[in-house]
Amino acid sequence: MFFKAVAAEDDGDLSLMERTLPPGGRRPPAHRHTNCSEAYFVLDGLVSVIVEGEELTLGPEEFVLVPRGTAHTFGNAGADQARLLVIHAPAMDAYFAGLHDLWNRTDPPSPDEERALMARFGMEAV
Repeated sequence: MFFKAVAAEDDGDLSLMERTLPPGGRRPPAHRHTNCSEAYFVLDGLVSVIVEGEELTLGPEEFVLVPRGTAHTFGNAGADQARLLVIHAPAMDAYFAGLHDLWNRTDPPSPDEERALMARFGMEAV
């Protein structure tokens, strides 16, 4: 993940990150944001976004908005690396900083630890 805009730069209005997704990589657990909307713009490769149970496959220059409160997850849908921009409004970069800390410990986090972090930032697992 590479953040291009963070809350500290725009009074928390939005965060923008570039993500690289390896083929066959881990998807985030299906979830909804109670306090922000999320959008994806694909730069390279194929990205699968599941929104309220409906799978969308996006290619380069395709976009999808996931409104606040909508269940979703996403991942690489192809055999090659995928790259996309992820926008959260308002900003969610603090959540990803916490997620980075969880996953960069000696032992991976438990599902309960990951869910607790999600809850702290207005996310609900579905």
